[in-house]
Parts: sequence; structure tokens; C-alpha cells
Amino acid sequence: MLKDKNIILGVCGSIAAYKSATLVRLLVKAGANVKVILTADAANFITPLTLATLSKHPVYTQYFEEETGVWSNHVELGLWADYMLVAPASANTLAKMATGLCDNLLTAVYLSAKCPVLVAPAMDLDMWKHETTQTNIEKLLSYGNLLIAPGKGELASGLYGEGRMAEPEEIVSFLSETIRKDLPLLGKKVLVTAGPTYEAIDPVRFIGNHSSGKMGFAIADRFASLGADVTLITGPTAEKSTQQLNRIDVVSAAQMLAACKKAFSDVQITVMSAAVADYTPVTTASQKIKKTSSEFSLELKKTEDILATLGKLKTKNQLLVGFALETENEEEHAKGKLTRKNLDLIVLNSLNDKGAGFKMDTNKITIFNKAFEKTVFEMKSKTEVAKDICSEILKLI
Repeated sequence: MLKDKNIILGVCGSIAAYKSATLVRLLVKAGANVKVILTADAANFITPLTLATLSKHPVYTQYFEEETGVWSNHVELGLWADYMLVAPASANTLAKMATGLCDNLLTAVYLSAKCPVLVAPAMDLDMWKHETTQTNIEKLLSYGNLLIAPGKGELASGLYGEGRMAEPEEIVSFLSETIRKDLPLLGKKVLVTAGPTYEAIDPVRFIGNHSSGKMGFAIADRFASLGADVTLITGPTAEKSTQQLNRIDVVSAAQMLAACKKAFSDVQITVMSAAVADYTPVTTASQKIKKTSSEFSLELKKTEDILATLGKLKTKNQLLVGFALETENEEEHAKGKLTRKNLDLIVLNSLNDKGAGFKMDTNKITIFNKAFEKTVFEMKSKTEVAKDICSEILKLI
């Protein structure tokens, strides 16, 4: 859940600041990008060097560096973050956040942030129980901030009770669950196909194409990052997924068809980005065909059209998206395919566009909906193209 998430960690003046080192380490280990802001009091408990080393980013402590004049842009930091976490959050900082007092970099970033903000308070028992603190907590919650409640335990004063900051593992778990709940496709099942199919001529040779599977894998990973339960059916490819999903490896068009039919009835969204062979040999030799003649003829038959088959099976509660890789009359062919195969969207890319097509790390697409309205996108990395495709799908949901 935390992979590639941008997280601002604000650390306030509390003995619990020593736990922020473990917290940063756990966040980074989970794949998050972490930038730390230390208040002046927090720097008395833990050094910027420690947190900079663990986060692999410079630690922010002031609005600007006095020696160089380099400005720490609080607005940019606030916009950069996907989530802001204040842990430990002292009574002083909670009061500033609740009242809009902005006298340090941390509170300036808080007021600039457009993302969800989570606070993990840490203070002594009487401070936590004080009416003022509880009122400030209520205010922060009313603003939409989230509370990671302190636990009970031995406190710095020697007292025993509430006020102890949640353990780093608990904070990471809370944040992960918060992210999970925010995901737009949580609970949705998605089917994606990727890569080529290989149609065997004999045990050694096959008919295939140049598809690498990059586009399909990028789409599957994007869906998974949005919370979907993804099944990825892929032909032969060296690509690896970066997300947790159900991967099914197949070789031939017939195998991909069987796998798609088995999974299709249970999914809400299907994106068919595989480059499935249109033809397959009528017979497959059981032994390697020897080169005994100067000529060799191969009889082919059509493979069953997987996309058209799923289009016939599709219900009103399912979305089906296809791809069209064309070399001429691109838009007409794509719109014809959209209609014939009962698709909700079709993604067109052309081999005439330099940088698009098989094995490239980039792609340039045009998307048509059922009303033939088109959206044209610039050349982008396939990771970014996958985001665009998923965004267009989300608009239909």
C-alpha cells in the first residue's frame, strides 16, 4: 500500500522522537518516499543526520538556510505529499495546527497540504487529558485530520497512563489501512491480458509477434495500486510485475482464451492489451521439422477472437476495453472494432508514431468511447500511459 507514496513526516519535540528513526526505516522499507520536517525542539531529541540517512532525503528544519539563503518551499512540500504524518505530535504543535498558528516550517507545510493528515500524539498523561488538548484534538478531527490514538504505558514523567505515542509498526499499519480505504478500486476485480501468444509449428518453432508485454504489465500494476484485485493473463514475456496480483502464464491463443473465459464472469473491468495471434497452424508437428526442401508451406487457421468472445459474454455491469494497433486508416479501424466487439473503450496506437508500439518504453495513444468521442494523449512512458487509461476507465465507473 505504501509503495511509491510520498509522505511528509513531521517530528515534534518529544522523547518519543527517538521512535521516528524506526518509523522512517519502516516507511522506506515499505517503498514510500519520505521527507522529514523537524521542529527546533525535535532536533534536541534526534539529529537531522540520522533521519536524512534513513530517509535518503535532506531533513527540513527551517524556512531557509541562513548561510546559503536556500528556501524550503512549504507550498511545494505540501503539494508533493500524498500523506502527511505528524509523529510524535506534541501538545504544542497540536495547538498550533488546531488554531492555524504558523510560526515554523512544519505548521506552514500543514496549512499548505492538500493531502490527508494524520497525527500521532505523544505527551504526558495530564497534558493529554487536559481539556485544551482534547478540544484541539476535536477541532483537528472536525477538519478531516486523522488521529492515531496514543496508547497506555510508562511515560517519561514516570506516570503510567495514556499519552504514549503509538509504536512505529502500529503507525505504519494505520497509515496503510487509511491508504487502502482511500483507493478508488478497492473491492473491484480486474482482468488484464498482456504480451504475445506463441503458436507452435513444431517443438522448436512458433508463430509470434514482437510484443514485450510492457503495456499490459503497466496497466495491471496501475490497477493494483488503485486497490483492485487484479488477474493478469500473460503470454511469454520477461516482464515482472511490481505489485501484488494473480499472474497466469499462458503460451498460445487457445490457452489465453480458456484462461480469459474462466476469469471473465467474476470481474468488473477487463482490459485486453495482449497481442494475440490471429492465426495458428492447422497441425503442429510432434518432432522438429527438418530442412529437407527449399520451400516449406504452412497451413494456417484463424484463432478464436478472444475480445469478440468476451464482448458477447459481457453484462451491463462489466466494462470491456480493447486495444487497436494499426498502420493505416487507424481511427476507422479502431472505431469499427469498438462497435463490432461490444467494447466500452478502445485504445488506439499506431506503428506510424515513432516511439510507440512493441518493445518501446513509451507509447502514444488515442482513446475512443462508445459515442466515438476521442481523447488524444501525448507521447509518454508506458507507466504514465497506464495511468491515463485507468483514469479514463474510472470516469466510466
